Amino acid sequence: MEPLHLRSAGTSLVISFDSGEAEVIHWGADLGADLPDPAILTAPVAHSAIDARVPAGLLPQASSSWRGRPALRGSRFSEGGAGLDFSSRLRVTSVTADGAGATIVQADADTGISVSSSLTLHDGGLLELRHTVTNDGATPFQVDELATVLPVAPDAVELLDLTGRWCRERHPQRRTIQQGTWVRTGRHGRTGHDSSLLFAAGTQGFGNRHGKVWATHLAWSGNHEQFADTIGDGRTMIGGSELLGPAEVILEPGGSYTTPALFAAYSDRGLDGITAAFYSWFRSRPHHVLPAASTGLPAGKPRPVVLNTWEAVYFDHNLPTLIELADSAADLGVERFVLDDGWFRGRRDDHAGLGDWYVDETLWPQGLTPLIDAVTSRGMEFGLWVEPEMVNLDSDIARAHPDWIVGPSAIQHKDGGRLPLEWRNQHIIDLVNPEAWQYIYDRINALLADNNICYLKWDQNRDLLEHGHAGRPSIHEQTLAAYRLFDELRKAHPGVEIESCSSGGARVDLGILDRTDRIWASDCNDALERQTIQRWTGAVVPPELVGSHIGPTTSHTTARTHDLSFRAITALFGHFGMEWDIRGVQGRDRDELRRFVRLYKEHRGLIHSGRRVNADVMDEAFLLHGVVAEGAVAEGTTAALFAVVSMRTSAAEVPGRLGFPGLEPERTYRVEALFPTPGDADYAHNYTQVQPPAWLAEGAVANGRFLAEVGLPMPILNPEHALLLKVTAA
Repeated sequence: MEPLHLRSAGTSLVISFDSGEAEVIHWGADLGADLPDPAILTAPVAHSAIDARVPAGLLPQASSSWRGRPALRGSRFSEGGAGLDFSSRLRVTSVTADGAGATIVQADADTGISVSSSLTLHDGGLLELRHTVTNDGATPFQVDELATVLPVAPDAVELLDLTGRWCRERHPQRRTIQQGTWVRTGRHGRTGHDSSLLFAAGTQGFGNRHGKVWATHLAWSGNHEQFADTIGDGRTMIGGSELLGPAEVILEPGGSYTTPALFAAYSDRGLDGITAAFYSWFRSRPHHVLPAASTGLPAGKPRPVVLNTWEAVYFDHNLPTLIELADSAADLGVERFVLDDGWFRGRRDDHAGLGDWYVDETLWPQGLTPLIDAVTSRGMEFGLWVEPEMVNLDSDIARAHPDWIVGPSAIQHKDGGRLPLEWRNQHIIDLVNPEAWQYIYDRINALLADNNICYLKWDQNRDLLEHGHAGRPSIHEQTLAAYRLFDELRKAHPGVEIESCSSGGARVDLGILDRTDRIWASDCNDALERQTIQRWTGAVVPPELVGSHIGPTTSHTTARTHDLSFRAITALFGHFGMEWDIRGVQGRDRDELRRFVRLYKEHRGLIHSGRRVNADVMDEAFLLHGVVAEGAVAEGTTAALFAVVSMRTSAAEVPGRLGFPGLEPERTYRVEALFPTPGDADYAHNYTQVQPPAWLAEGAVANGRFLAEVGLPMPILNPEHALLLKVTAA
């Protein structure tokens, strides 16, 4: 059988069938149309090893003597007991291919197992891969794991993944790839604050703009593992799998289980090339950033400026205050007003009310209509906070249906079954229970049907630990039930946008992003923390899907104090908004805030469609990142926006020159400061210098090659300040 060769955007995937199983013999740089005979890649056979060549299968398996992690682990039940048919010898039975993808079926008649693998290499070079295992036997088969893996080249010697915690999500860590297995395990029942959004192997010292990189992402919002597995012969596989609980997936005869999709990208130009592949896929989706119906805007049009009320009023909800806030928001140019936690029955703090999704009549005797009318009459959309998957014990629904509360015991809670420990004073409602699922659907559906709500901030404020249904682990089914809840509500209310918030950034993955219109990257609005959080969230997720707000002058979560310009420039490179009692912002600060709203509106088309670039800056005190317009731009048109960010003090007296990546080499550009400039409120606070670089006052004109290779001398920025630059085609 001829090899399968998929090609797109500088990437090739080659699968050989010579061994009888599907084997990925190349995933990486484009090999061109003509391939040699794969037999030239036949490896030698070592002493004291299997007396045959061992393939690195699309489904690595012990029956081929693969000594690393097998793709499929499981066994069959029969009258004789469990543990039978534990090792399948899968061989290719059919291959169906088109130009962009293929379906490969491998089966083992002796064990009664078959696996169908679906592969699509998208136009931008992003590979999408998933497996479906089917029980073709006559007795049940328990699936313990079905992993999706890909080989990386021998020169991939470093591993980069991300970790974090609440208010410090998605921070990078690196290590050398060595023999053995590096496993990142998520047992949160959700993606997790410490989850690695990106799992990347690369050549020595690979960076933002240089080196070869092979990267994966597992599109799943439940328990999971991501790993790099290097066996004794030097071969390395990277991949991921859903982490299944004991007996969580048992296939009856004819039953099937499908893995979450593994998305994978290759780049020979560093991490920015990986980002480009993901952005291309996101932006090609037919449902990408659809606006609320009330805007009248066609698909893909600008993302509205948001005001969220949380850090403005917290639980202190009263109509006059909120209308004052709406007046202030409309004056600044806000386009979406989101009422956060505290509007429903019994909700005066975070101890009560979750699960009772009825408007609190004592706070809102006429319902939410007076506030909604006040907001919409001022030209803004109205959004609402909900947390449908959670429940407080102090709630009407918990008292009426204690058996709907998730716990580890087969004994229902109302009959004395043990509950998990509380987290933020709350528990989880069992969406695997059809009655509980229907109740939640009906309540959220009624809220949307009865009120002019264009947007839901959908929160999920705890891990799903000791999560069970009828005494058995049920993270798998709970995740699918939550997905179904999103899907059905979106089907019933197609004009309503949904944000995925999960204690901030604890549910950020392509599984949830297939059902939502943006994510909340972190509960931390501290601009210094946000620079790192947003840089690494943006490695996979485009800025139009990443909520980024200006918080109060002194951060709610870190107590750091920052100038408005630093907070605003940080928020600009995302889906921009405010989470702050803006009624108190007056004078020059209000003028400056209004100016940043205008800047966002002027440039959001570029920010939300352009190519993200991150410079490789040797001085770790500085970041330089930006967005560059795709394709040719007319003279006088904004071709790029860049932010120069001082993260801390530098060892050097002056920053030196920084290069601007991503511009057309032969095109002439003009670089000028947008903010701060002389006369701005924050100007004097930004710099500590006797004299600025010559170009800063009047701008600089040079071609893209000069700007990238030579760069421009930077002003001496104070720590935790930023400079916003505009690059115009000259």
